[in-house]
Parts: sequence; structure tokens; C-alpha cells
Amino acid sequence: MNKSELIDAIAKDANITKVAAKAALESFISNVSETLKKKDGKVSLVGFGTFSVAERAARQGINPATKKPIQIAAKKVAKFKAGADLASAVMEDMAPKKKK
Repeated sequence: MNKSELIDAIAKDANITKVAAKAALESFISNVSETLKKKDGKVSLVGFGTFSVAERAARQGINPATKKPIQIAAKKVAKFKAGADLASAVMEDMAPKKKK
């Protein structure tokens, strides 16, 4: 599902216009982004999951083209941990089907 398909689905499910759905989605993305930029920023949606920031230390890597070592800089990355409801919903599709 891409962004426009998600906007269509939100508009249909919430019985609102696509313009309103797009504004709501963009507001959500903006607010999550702004919160994660702050020190110790974290967004928790109970049952769905938690958006947070992780720090990756600098490390040594290898350039695959030249096979020479390179230094990879430290950086911060956004991460998402699924909540219990989301995780169990995804796992339901993976459970083996019972034969009759």
C-alpha cells in the first residue's frame, strides 16, 4: 500500500473526504517526525506500536566495489516496534490452518 492508497482507505473508513484524510495523515507524519527529532523523542500508540530513535555507533565497513575498508559514521535512525495487537494480527495469518 502506498501513501495515496492509504489516504483512500482512511477516507473510506472514516467517511471523510480524501482532502481531509490527506491532511490527517500528513499531520500524523509531521507530528511523529517532530517528536522524534526531540531528545528522547518517542511516540507510543498502545496496541499498535512505538516509534523511537536509536543511535548507531561509528563502525568499520567494507566498500563492496573496491573491497577496501571504510569508516561508517555514527548516526541516529528511526525505528518502530510493533505493539501486541499488531503483532498478534500479523501472526494470525502465519498460524498453520487446521485440517478438517
